[in-house]
Amino acid sequence: MTKQMKAAMAAMLMVGTLPMMAQTSETKTVKVAPGQTKTTVIHRKNGATDTVVSEGTSTGVKHTSRKRVVRKGAKAPVESATAREIRELKERQTAQQAQIDALTAANAAKDAALVQAQQTAANAETQAQAATQQAQSVSSTVQATSDQVQALKSNVSDLQTTNVGLAQTISANKVELQEKIDSPLAIHYKGVTITPVAFFALEGVWRQRSINSDINTPFNTTPYPGSNEAHISEFNLSGRQSRLGGLFEGNAGKYKLSGYFEADFLSAGTTSNENQSNSYTLRQRQFWGKAETQGGFAVTGGQTWSLVTEDGKGTDVRTEKLPNTVDPQYMVGYSWARQPGIRLQRRFGDATKGAVTVAIAAEQAQIQLGTTANAPANFIFGGVGTSGGLLNAGGTGATGAAGTSGGDLATYTNDVAPDIIAKVAFDNKYGHVELGGLARFFRDAYAPLVLNANGTTNSVSSNLLKNTKTGGGVFGSARVSPSKYADIAVQAMAGDGTARYGSSQLGDVTVHPDGTLAPIHNYHGMFSLETHPTKKLDVYGYYGYEYNQRTVYTSPAGVLTGYGVLNANDSGCNTLTIPTTGVGGTGGVNGAPGTVGTCASPTKNVQEGMIGFTYKVVNSPKYGRLQYQATYSYLQRTSWEGLLSGTFGTTSAQFTAAHATNNMIHVGMRYYIP
Repeated sequence: MTKQMKAAMAAMLMVGTLPMMAQTSETKTVKVAPGQTKTTVIHRKNGATDTVVSEGTSTGVKHTSRKRVVRKGAKAPVESATAREIRELKERQTAQQAQIDALTAANAAKDAALVQAQQTAANAETQAQAATQQAQSVSSTVQATSDQVQALKSNVSDLQTTNVGLAQTISANKVELQEKIDSPLAIHYKGVTITPVAFFALEGVWRQRSINSDINTPFNTTPYPGSNEAHISEFNLSGRQSRLGGLFEGNAGKYKLSGYFEADFLSAGTTSNENQSNSYTLRQRQFWGKAETQGGFAVTGGQTWSLVTEDGKGTDVRTEKLPNTVDPQYMVGYSWARQPGIRLQRRFGDATKGAVTVAIAAEQAQIQLGTTANAPANFIFGGVGTSGGLLNAGGTGATGAAGTSGGDLATYTNDVAPDIIAKVAFDNKYGHVELGGLARFFRDAYAPLVLNANGTTNSVSSNLLKNTKTGGGVFGSARVSPSKYADIAVQAMAGDGTARYGSSQLGDVTVHPDGTLAPIHNYHGMFSLETHPTKKLDVYGYYGYEYNQRTVYTSPAGVLTGYGVLNANDSGCNTLTIPTTGVGGTGGVNGAPGTVGTCASPTKNVQEGMIGFTYKVVNSPKYGRLQYQATYSYLQRTSWEGLLSGTFGTTSAQFTAAHATNNMIHVGMRYYIP
C-alpha cells in the first residue's frame, strides 16, 4: 500500500468519526486467536453499550465476517435510513481501518521479518564464508597434516628399514671384524701390509733312465744307451720344493712401494748332503723391491724372473706364466731365468680396453760354454769360486790360467756387461702378446797363437789379449683364452748365444781356433694347452723343443774345432760299457757314456711332450688350497752326427747320431696357505 492511499483513507476516517465522537466515549476491541469470534464493544456517553460481534475466521491479516450489534442498557432510538447508512458506512470504515491496521502491522512485521531474515541471511552468509574459509583452512591443515603424517609414516618406514639394514650391517661388520681378528688376510706393521706366501709339498719322480738328480730334471744329461744309467731307473721323494715367502706393500702417496721374497730348498752347497738331515742350503728364488707411480711407471730391482719370461699382465713381476708341472726345471723350450737385475717399465692405457707396456732391463749375465771339440788351450773366460769368497768353490771348471784346460766348463764367468733385455707387451680382454729383444756380450782373454815353421803346430805368445763378441736375439709369446675352459699359448726365442735362457741349458758359445769365443745359433720354443673342465680340475698338455746349430771352424793346422764337429768319436754312444772298476762313483759306475771320448758329439736338439692334471681338493680363500698333481713326460735327446767307425775323410768312414729317451712321472701334493 502506497503512502498516498494511506493518507486518503486516514482523511476519510477522520471525517466519518467526527459526528460519532459525541456519542462514543470508548471503543475496545478484543482480539482473538485465529479461528475464533472477534468482539468489539463501543461505550457511548449516553450510557448505552454497543457490542459488535464479528463472526468468521480471523487470519491475523484480513478479517471477513458478518456483524450484529447487541445493545445493552438504554433503549436505542429509532434511527433513520440516512443515519443507518452513515452508521454502516462508519462501521465499514472502522472495519476497514482495522483491516488497514492489521495489514500495516502485518506489513511492518513482514518488513521487520524481512530485515531480520536479510540480516540473518547476511549473518549466515558471513558465517558461511567464515565457515568456508575455516573449512578451507582446516582442509589445508588437514591435508598438510595428512602429508606430514604420510611423510612421517614414510620416514618411520624408511627408518625402520634403515634400522633393519643398519642392524644387519652392524651384525655383518661385527662378523667381518671378528673374522678379520680371527683370520686376518694380512699382517699390518705401521704403514706396511704383509701377506705371507707359502706352500708345503711332498713330491716325487720316477724316471725310466736314471739322471742322478732330485725332482728337477737336467734335460741335456738324459743318458745315451752306452751309459750305465740308461739301463737303470730311479725314484726320488722330496719336500725340498716347499716354499716360504712374503709380500710387503706400502702406500707412500705418489708411490706404491712393494717388496717380495720367496725361497725353497732346491740347492746344493759344497758340504750339503742327504745322509741323514737333508741339510741343503736355503735357495733364494726371488728377492726384490718395487716402486710404482699412479701414472704406470715402475722400477723394480733385485732378483726376479727375467724379462724374457712370459708375463700374464704387461711386464709386471709376480704375473709370470709357468708351466703346470712338478718339475722345478719346468719344460723343454720354456724361456726363463731368475737372476739379479733392474727393470724399468711404463704402462699406457687400460688392460681391459687395450694396454701397452714398454720395459727394459739390465740383468746378470752368465756364459754357458758348449761342448767344444779340439778346443785350444790359450783362453780363459771364468773359473770356480775362490775359497773364502761367497761363490761356490767346489766346482771343477777352468783353472783360470791361460793355456791350462781353458776349454772346460767354468762355474762362473768373467762378464763384461749385463744382459740387456727390452720388451713390449700388449694386453686386452682377448689375451696377452709380447715381443722382445735380447743383447748379450761374450768376453774372454786369450794369448795369440804362433805357428811353427811347418804350420802344423802352434805355441802361445806371452801377450794376453781380451776379446768381446756380441750375441742376442728376439723372443715373443702369445696367449689367448677362447673360452673360460681353455687357454692356448705359444712362445719362442731365436738368436746367437741365447741357449742359456732355455730350460735345457744348451751351450751359448763355442771356441774359435784362435781362442776367441764364437756364439752358437740357437732357437727354442714351447706350445701349451691348458683346460679347466671344472673349478677343481685342470688338465693340460705341453710340447717343447730346443736346438743348437752346428758351429765348426778349421784351424790353420787343418784341425776341426767347435760345436758338433763331424769327426768326433761317437763309437761308444750306443755301446754299453760294463763297470769294472771301483764301487760307488768311480770307474765305470760314474755314468759316463761309453768310455771317455767315445761319445763326443754335443746335443743337437732336445724335445719333450708332457700331459698332466691338477685336482684341487680344497680351494678356499679362508682355509687355503690342497691339491694333487701328476704329470707324464716323454723326453728325447739327439746329438749331432759323429764318426761311428772308419777313418774320417775316407770312404770307410761311417757316421751316427746318438739318441736318448726317457719316460718320467712326477707326482705331488701341495698345501698353499690362503
